[in-house]
Amino acid sequence: MLLLAPAALFAQQSQTDTIKRPRFTTKQAELIIPRPRLQPVKSMIPTNAGAIDTLNTANPLVKIILYSDNTWKYIKDGNQLKKEDYFTTNWDTNAMDPYGVSFNSLPDKVTLWLVDHPTDFCCPNQVKVFSKFGVRHGRRHQGADLPLKTGDPVRAAFAGKVRISEYTRGYGNLIVIRHENGLETAYGHLSKREVEVDQWVNAGDEIGLGGSTGRSSGPHLHFETRYQGYAFDPEWLIDFETGTLRSGVFTLNKRYLNERSNYFPESEEEEEQILLAEVEDREAEAKQAAEVAARQFHTVKSGDTLGALAVKYHTTVRQLCAWNGIKQTSTLRIGQRLRVH
Repeated sequence: MLLLAPAALFAQQSQTDTIKRPRFTTKQAELIIPRPRLQPVKSMIPTNAGAIDTLNTANPLVKIILYSDNTWKYIKDGNQLKKEDYFTTNWDTNAMDPYGVSFNSLPDKVTLWLVDHPTDFCCPNQVKVFSKFGVRHGRRHQGADLPLKTGDPVRAAFAGKVRISEYTRGYGNLIVIRHENGLETAYGHLSKREVEVDQWVNAGDEIGLGGSTGRSSGPHLHFETRYQGYAFDPEWLIDFETGTLRSGVFTLNKRYLNERSNYFPESEEEEEQILLAEVEDREAEAKQAAEVAARQFHTVKSGDTLGALAVKYHTTVRQLCAWNGIKQTSTLRIGQRLRVH
């Protein structure tokens, strides 16, 4: 019965779209996923049961873990993923902003794929935000403060690679995790850090314990979300009171990176149109890439004619001329390279 769990869950998601898309930079890796468009994603608290088996999926970088209490979850193979360019480029184990990107060079909008499956997200701490992102006491407050007790577990919101795990004067015990969609999440004021730099963590993994280290007036978790080194309000992504991700896909507008840009609900219709446009663009790019990859060329040899080449490659002389910008009366040159498919 355990082996039926993933299939059963997918069968229940009958109202979702099935999209085939490249998920990782590894060329052969593709993942077919059911995806709710803008539906909230509930936080998945990991089980305390022991793992009893690991199953492969169609994607060599994604595994399924089965637990003794009949639950299961997806995990990504961190040993492979953390070698990818986005986990090595601009990799600094101390600086909060290792990118050095100018604000003017940032795109006006970028769509970020947050999760493939509900088990890809876990709310770091489900509670009402008591100090929000923005300007506080005349200083920029670059995250959301979430109350907790010293010693409470703090969990990774998404899977990723630990870039920073150190004590700083301001953040106290700080952990920064980079995720494969370009986001980074930061967890500050911890009483204890339980992960090390370059370690791979999955969503829901315990990474530390709550506390009040650094510049802090009492026990709480300071949680930040950043893109290209620029912080934005985490509440654009997460409803901390309900512990849910607002959507599986997020359109980050450049104006959100302004220090006074707090979360406020936007038109779902507008976000839907942006999302559809992004999907259409990706499909068009994939189609164009497939067409380029399918092209076939022939190097002209002595005795070759357009008619003979048309017969050999199952096409027409007219099509050969169109592909190569030549006329039917053109003289072929030995060594000339012609597109024939």
